[in-house]
Parts: sequence; structure tokens; C-alpha cells
Amino acid sequence: MDYKRTAAEVVKDIGGKENVSHFEHCSTRLRFSLYDNDKADVEKLQQIPGVLTVKMGAQCQVVIGNEVVEVYNEVIKVLDGTPASSEGSNNKPKQKQKLGAKLLDFLVGVFQPLIPAIAGGGVLKSLLLLLAVMGVLDKDTETYQILNMVGDAPLYFLPLLVAVTTANKLKVNSLVALSAVSALLLPGMTTMLSEGGELFGFGLQNITYAYQVFPAILTILLYAQVEKFFTRISPKAIRIFFVPLMSLVITVPISLLVLGPLGYTFGEGFAGVILTLYDYVGWVAVAILAAVLPFMVATGMHKAMLPYAISTYSATGKEALYLPASLAHNLAESGACFAVAIRTKDKALKATAISAGISALFGITEPALYGVTIQNKKVLTSVMIGAFVGGAFIGIIGIQAYVIVGPGLASMSMFISEDLPRNIIYASFGLVISFVVAFVVAFFLSKEKEGQDNQQEPIIPQNTGIEFKSPVVGQQVPLNEVKDDVFSSKVMGDGIAVIPSKGELYAPVDGAVKMVFETNHALGIETANGAEMLFHVGIDTVQLEGKYFEPQVTVGDNVKAGDLLLRFDVEKIIEEGYDPVTIGVITNKDKFDLSIKNQKGHVDQTNTIMVVTKLGE
Repeated sequence: MDYKRTAAEVVKDIGGKENVSHFEHCSTRLRFSLYDNDKADVEKLQQIPGVLTVKMGAQCQVVIGNEVVEVYNEVIKVLDGTPASSEGSNNKPKQKQKLGAKLLDFLVGVFQPLIPAIAGGGVLKSLLLLLAVMGVLDKDTETYQILNMVGDAPLYFLPLLVAVTTANKLKVNSLVALSAVSALLLPGMTTMLSEGGELFGFGLQNITYAYQVFPAILTILLYAQVEKFFTRISPKAIRIFFVPLMSLVITVPISLLVLGPLGYTFGEGFAGVILTLYDYVGWVAVAILAAVLPFMVATGMHKAMLPYAISTYSATGKEALYLPASLAHNLAESGACFAVAIRTKDKALKATAISAGISALFGITEPALYGVTIQNKKVLTSVMIGAFVGGAFIGIIGIQAYVIVGPGLASMSMFISEDLPRNIIYASFGLVISFVVAFVVAFFLSKEKEGQDNQQEPIIPQNTGIEFKSPVVGQQVPLNEVKDDVFSSKVMGDGIAVIPSKGELYAPVDGAVKMVFETNHALGIETANGAEMLFHVGIDTVQLEGKYFEPQVTVGDNVKAGDLLLRFDVEKIIEEGYDPVTIGVITNKDKFDLSIKNQKGHVDQTNTIMVVTKLGE
């Protein structure tokens, strides 16, 4: 790799050095904080030699891999010799974000954690309806009614869930915040509001706050300011009760009189505007959104749709744009991947495409996007065509989703409706259309050129494989389930992942330590047969800047299988809000054949979880 050329092109395509407010690197990625994310040309960045992929979010993450340090050093030179901030520095300049970017970050932080609860309850209700339609469970029985109420609970108490996520985002006391919003839902308060009660001589509006989102958000925004103010001015001796007391006494009355009605009116108006627009351009919007979702998901911008989807769903009980479009996109990704798997003679690509196709079939598209789609323009084209055609059909028919969950084969019950019995049937047609169109287009577009057969001859193992023991004690999970697209899509390499129950990382095999990252959360070793293994403890734990990590080895040390490489505090990492999953990948995977063992279950140093065999030339 020409490090200078790669560095120069990366800086150019992120909008130039004047667009960089902060720059650092982790064990695999260059991390840029940009003044204007719109100036970054993701497509050009991904075409630069040496760049594996690009992730856009709060930071622009340019994935380099093992040679990230060399490229980082050259980028520093392009930035006139001084990084905007070095890794681990305590003097990092604050990233300047536009108001829109800050607002989006806040909304995503509030709404995204709500998905599991809403999805779980929604799927339960849809399955109950399915059982009732099939005659398995009578809707009049108490069993049905109780389970249906269980499914309805996350939506009914959505204001309370929103109170917690908003408080967590604003870093204020979540239990006091929960108490403030709970006051709006008290049975006695609901009765008083319905009867036209008064507060300080002012009439209270008759509003039912159950199922509402925006009143809770506005309430906690006010609460956060009040809490911080009284925390700052109150004596420490009485702070434990005085701050919550004053926060509740001030926040709840203002919410009842002003913020609650304001949030309720905004929520109703927001849902009304969306539904009105959908009535005029519904099917076109669904088709276009489905076609551009590959780009949105790849850059993380699809998360911007969550506030809309959840607020619309909470107000109307259904959603007819984002989730139906996602159904078309997800199945188009799956169809294209299976076509590639059939067409290609590249064994590695075939395995990746099959795995990614299955994941997309069940609603998880990141492995397909990073492993297959965005690396091949013809496949991307086929996905967009399949998604557009399927999305157009779905939009014209007017399919509606009744559960906020990723659409896929296993979650088709989300389209069951008692009022629209054919909704699930039409959704199934949309699923098939999206899959088939993308499959057919990709099948013909991805035909390999004559003469490629000789380049893809099966490679015969050269020697006996080396057994890798588990590097940590814990619960093994498939690598494609890790909540980091770069690792789960295997763009960095193939390997294993374990959720640790003990904060110790051991050498899984004999080798030499080649790298210990300066924030100590990652290190690399090289085995006797030349396999280069990268260990990465936690997701985004580079942000901890070395806290809770204690390396037990240094670069150049020779280690034996079972030697302690690193100590880390699992509990502290979790308390800080990070996923502690420990990843081990073979980064030069093109030279080795990997056999992964025991995809799920408890593992320790006695368990062989991977066999790595060097391939012949």
C-alpha cells in the first residue's frame, strides 16, 4: 500500500483538512470528526486503495485494517504535522456540530433504545391475533386478554420508557425523571384532567398521556435543566432530597399546564402531516425510500427514521412508509446475495453471500451490505431495482405495519391486521416480488467473465491446522451477531466473538505479540504459521482512552497458549455503557482456511473454538 497516496486521497475526499475538527485512530480505523459531514464523499473514500469500508455517523470512520498506524502517520503530515487531537489526549477540541446534527443525535439516542420493548410487545399482540384468526385461542378468554395487555404495556407506558431514555441521553437522574412523567399517568390525575381540573387557578386540558411521546420528551428536557440548576446551588448535605423535591415541584406543574399540551399537539400534528403527505405521494415515497435504503443503512442514516416511525406508530397504531420500504429493501438484499452465491466461483465470496443472504432474509442487512452489496456496483444496482419494484407494489397496495421491528421472514406477523385481513397476504407478495426481482437482476448482472475459472481454482490446504483455544471465559456468539458492522460483516477478517464473564484475555495459541494499541483495548499476535490475529475488547471502547485495561505483555514478547495477555474490568466497561464482547479475527484471512467451532455456548481456555489452516500458493 502507498500510505502517502492513501492518506492524501482520504483527506481530500473527507472535504479537505479545513473540514477536520478532530482526528484520531483506533486499532483498525481512522476516526474523523468533521465540521460538515456532507462534504465527505463516501463513494470516493471507499474506492481509495487501502480503504476497506467507510462508516458515517457521529464520526467519519475510515476502516484501514492492520496498517492503520502507517496511514494515520501520513494523514498527520497532510494535516500539517499536528493532529486535531491524538488518541488518549485529554485536550480534545470539541466537535462543532450543526443544530440539525445535534437534534438528530438526540432523537436517535432517545428513540433507538425503545425498539426492543416496542417490538417485543407488538410481535406478541400480532401473534395473538394470528392464533385467534386460526381458531387456536379465543379472543374472549382471559388468557388472551391478559397476554394482549402484556403486549400493549410498552406502548401504553411509552411516556415512561421515553422518560428513561431521554434522561439517560441527557445524563440526569433517570428515576426522578421517571417519577416526573409518571405523575402525568396517575389514575387520579387522568380522572382530574378528564373532569376539567385546575392548577393554581389555571384550567387543565383534557389529555390522555398514555401512548404519547413528545410530552415526555419536553418534560424531561425541562427537568434536566432544573436538576442541574439545583444541583449547582444546593448544599451537599441536603442535595439528596432537595434537588429531586424542587425538580418535581417545578417540572410537573409546568408540564401539566404548558409542555404536556404542547407536546401532545405537536405529536398529533406531526402524525397528521405525515399521513396527509402519504395520501398524495405514498407509493412513490415507499418505492424511492426502499431504493435508497442501502445507502442510508450503510451510513447509519436510516436511524433518522426511528423518531418518525415510533411517534407515528404511537399516535396511529400503524406505520406505512419506513417499515414497508424496509421489507422491500431487506428481501432485495437477500435475493441479490443468493444470486451472487449461485453465480460466483469464489469460495470465500460464496460463503459470505450465503450467510449474508440468510441474515437479510430475516431482516438483518448489514452483513449483506458490507460483505457483498457495496463492494460490487452491479449487485448494488440489482438491490436498488428489486427494492424499488417491491416498494412500488407495497406502496400502491398500501401495506401497513403494526409492529416496530425489522421486517423479515420471521417477523411477517407484524403485517397482520384484524381490520385489513389481506394486509399480510399483500405483504407476502411484496416480500416475494422484492426477492425475485433482485435475484433475477443480480443473477444476470453478476455473471463472471470467461477465464476467471482458472483464477478461482480451489486451494488445497498446505499443512495441518492450528487449534485456537478460547481467549476469554464467557459466552461465545457468532461473529455476524456482533453489534459492529465492520466486524460482523467480516470486512476486517473472520474469527470468533465471546461475551466475557471474566476480565482476562489469554493467548489462544503460541505466537509473538506484534501490536498493543495505545489505549490498551486491542492487541495483535502472529502465530507460527503466519496467521495475524487481532483481539478487540468491547465495541467502541477506544473512547475509554485506556481506562479499565491493563496489558500484561509488550510488543515483541513471545507467548505460549494460555499466557495472560490483558486484564480488563468487565463490570466497569458495562457501567460506562459499552458492549464488552471480545472479538478475535484473522486479518490476513485470504491466506488461511478457518473452521469455527461451537458458535454458541459457554467457553473457556479448554475449548477449541477455531482451527486455522494455512493455504497453499
